Amino acid sequence: MDNNLLSKLREDLEGDVQFDNLTKTLYATDASVYRKIPLGAAFPKSVEDIKKIVRFANDENISLIPRTAGTSLAGQCVGDGLVVDVSKHFTGIIRVDEAKKQVTVQPGVIRDELNEYLKPYGLFFGPNTSTSNRCMIGGMVGNNSSGTTSIQYGVTRDKVISMKTVLSDGSEAEFGRISTEEFNQKIQENTFEASLYKKVYNELSNKEIALEIKENFPKPEIHRRSTGYAVDELLKTDIFGGDLSYFNMAELLCGSEGTLAFTTEITVQLDPLPPALSAMVITHYTTLEDCLMDVVPVMEHPLQLCEMMDKVILDCTKNNRAQLANRFFVEGDPAALLMLQVSAHTKKELEDAIAALQKTIANSGLSYANPVLYGDQIAKAIELRKAGLGLLGNIVGDMKAVACIEDTAVALPDLKDFIAEFSLIMKGYGQSAVYYAHAGAGELHLRPILNLKKSADVGLFRAITTDVAKLTKKYKGSFSGEHGDGIVRAEFIPLMIGQKNYELLRRIKSYFDPKGIFNPGKIVDAYPMDQSFRYEVDRKEPEVDTLMDFSDSQGILKAAEKCNGSGDCRKTDKAKGGMCPSYHATKNEKDTTRGRANTLREFLTNPNSSAKNRFDSPEIKEAFDLCLSCKACASECPSNVDVSTLKAEFLYQYQEANGYSLRGKLFAYNTKLNGLGSKVSGLTNAVYDSKFLGGLLKKTSGVAKERSLPKVYSFNFDKHLQKFDNKKVIKSKKVVLFIDEFTRYLDIEVGKDAIELMTKLGYDVSLYYAESGRTFLSKGFLKQAQKLAIKNSEQLQKFADAGLPVLGLEPSAILSFRDEYKRMTGDKEVAQKIADNSFLIEEFLAKEVSDGNLDATSFTTNAKDIKIHNHCHQKALSNQKVTFDILNLPSNYKVTIIPSGCCGMAGSFGYEEEHYETSMKIGGLKLFPAVNKSSVETIIAANGTSCRHQIFDGTKRIAKHPVSVLKEALKN
Repeated sequence: MDNNLLSKLREDLEGDVQFDNLTKTLYATDASVYRKIPLGAAFPKSVEDIKKIVRFANDENISLIPRTAGTSLAGQCVGDGLVVDVSKHFTGIIRVDEAKKQVTVQPGVIRDELNEYLKPYGLFFGPNTSTSNRCMIGGMVGNNSSGTTSIQYGVTRDKVISMKTVLSDGSEAEFGRISTEEFNQKIQENTFEASLYKKVYNELSNKEIALEIKENFPKPEIHRRSTGYAVDELLKTDIFGGDLSYFNMAELLCGSEGTLAFTTEITVQLDPLPPALSAMVITHYTTLEDCLMDVVPVMEHPLQLCEMMDKVILDCTKNNRAQLANRFFVEGDPAALLMLQVSAHTKKELEDAIAALQKTIANSGLSYANPVLYGDQIAKAIELRKAGLGLLGNIVGDMKAVACIEDTAVALPDLKDFIAEFSLIMKGYGQSAVYYAHAGAGELHLRPILNLKKSADVGLFRAITTDVAKLTKKYKGSFSGEHGDGIVRAEFIPLMIGQKNYELLRRIKSYFDPKGIFNPGKIVDAYPMDQSFRYEVDRKEPEVDTLMDFSDSQGILKAAEKCNGSGDCRKTDKAKGGMCPSYHATKNEKDTTRGRANTLREFLTNPNSSAKNRFDSPEIKEAFDLCLSCKACASECPSNVDVSTLKAEFLYQYQEANGYSLRGKLFAYNTKLNGLGSKVSGLTNAVYDSKFLGGLLKKTSGVAKERSLPKVYSFNFDKHLQKFDNKKVIKSKKVVLFIDEFTRYLDIEVGKDAIELMTKLGYDVSLYYAESGRTFLSKGFLKQAQKLAIKNSEQLQKFADAGLPVLGLEPSAILSFRDEYKRMTGDKEVAQKIADNSFLIEEFLAKEVSDGNLDATSFTTNAKDIKIHNHCHQKALSNQKVTFDILNLPSNYKVTIIPSGCCGMAGSFGYEEEHYETSMKIGGLKLFPAVNKSSVETIIAANGTSCRHQIFDGTKRIAKHPVSVLKEALKN
């Protein structure tokens, strides 16, 4: 398409239209296996914008692909037209009607954030998907989403009261519940909207058509039915001889995947908040068959949820840092388990519900362990289950658990037999499937493991899907339970509901969308399910050389390909965790882990023709520009996509092709410059403080004028250590204190406090001076970082061999020994040994506390309030609890952790003038408000040097390292 036309559209909109190569890449995929390059992406700000976009599509004969979070598994958001992303601007909660228990929202409202907003009203929106912390109501309506709680609260279609839409002619229409009288009046009107009522009525009032629907659609008792358009639901109204006293066209639109109209506003029915008390019984089984046999009897109880996970999913959680702790309830090595939740208003009612459920479980005798979880334990178990889909991406290499037959739903009595026949099909194809299920709803997310880069497996992809579709039809089940038809299942709709019913759906599509502008290729006239994959089939795999070792992912390209699009990185600052801070600030897809991984994958696979190497790409550079290298993705991304490491390698390769900038060199060699400056620290600091000279230095080096420059110092730590040749020192308690480059020249007080604290606590301290290489890593100077890593490893290995733990003060420095060094030093066994012997000082002291070697007797009994902000690398590679635990050593210290995510500084990032605004915006989301709300007497503890600097620049409060807090708490 002529880009001038898209430019003209952009000028006409209040919002924006982007059609550069990066945008096209970002919107070419969703969470499915498909890829289609769109014309670009539009970001409307108003209904008027959407109407203009629809008219433009009609005039220029292009298609529109509606999109919110883009987490669809079946390819609903993939197309070669113009993507219309409403996730950025259509995010308003318009009104709450407490009397009717209803809420009206725009389609870009996130499900969990809606429920947080509704809490004070005592209400919530029931459907609960595994993506609930980033999925949006518009997408849930488009898919007719269900989730874990559907057995209690129903599916999205059950909740939709009305929808405001823009129709294919550019007119507006609101579809909601209307009486028979109103319906009859409607069909007399002379509008495009009225013609839709008229044509639907003419179709469904035909008795032959109605009979065909009843005989061939999925069984009505299967409440997860999203195959095709929901014409079977419309037959339930009294207009067509049913029992419902109202007609609601919105029920047809729900689950239509944006193929009939463009939704701008949705009113949904709410439920009262669930009972306050809950328990979860988790039954463990040695075989899948035993697990399935228990589903029917346990479903006789009023369960809140009945979910299943199999061994494949559970094994994936073993290798995910964030989820490892959530496995606490797993006993032994189960082939499968059921998660059975009951709720009650009183403790007695809950105890009775648990006892009744346990009796049923005991009577079956099929499970070997049945732990009961309460409170936060339930949330952790549910979080583990929610991460399941993303964790499937952790299978190293090209074999992946692919979504194609993962959405089958059958009537509960049919479940066991269906699975038995399904297993035979899979066995016939030599497949060991992944079983991940809403078992209580009769829906199993069954996934074959295939390599869709190979034509043989593409053939299996179609063959397996076809056979399972036929099996589902045999049981009169739904082939699309909650994930929708999209591209992957739309081809099979004629098989599932019969050719006559399929032709009915085609006619309905033509009534609503005669030119086919709304999301073509989905539901009717489907795109082929075995084409348009993310990867070219039978391609020669690109060879991508790297300095860092990515063999754990079989190379950097496959490290990027681990991203399956699940979109966990699109959660906002209102959700738990830190991923992804730049997205929290900008709400741009390019600033997500997914966006960066997709961009790297695309341009490493299809490099620009003029590129000097595969990394020589302005698109990759732009995608990585706002990455703070916080490493939140390394632990929070279910697929373990570590963008920080990918960025380091990219920067190195890009700079090798294009040269290294002066500013990059200044930051990378900052340690050397600080060392030189420390020799004349008084003069250096005077220059930094000077408005003219300091300002000139900032301007010439590209540092934000608003930033304060860190002071440099010279200090003799060895001499300081000699001052504390304490009689309390116990020679068997030998430790090595790592005096890193930041402690040595910038944070000397922290180093002094650490020496005093450790010696007074009785430890025999020796000092190790070294530059970790963090500044080189952050700016992509990998050769220099590798040289340091190899040099340092020689001494670090000696410490490890001698059993001398190495303790670090600056998280980004000490944790590089546990992280990047393993990719740069060659000898993996030695690197792992060094990693295992390197500790944050808080980790070491917390272990001493748990081992009984350290207690409150060494510390003051005075009362103090402390708020902790921990470094991102600690959150990703260690845990925050260790800092919390040691600061709780003084018996009257009241300690809380600020749920702050990244501070926004991230080393040099926050100093750079073009990043300053984003840096401060990130800090202003959670951290700055929490610090500003605390009293002046409250101690702010932060173990990162950048974090302390950011806190000062953002709040003018001085934060202390936890070591300094503890040193000041020592008894005299």
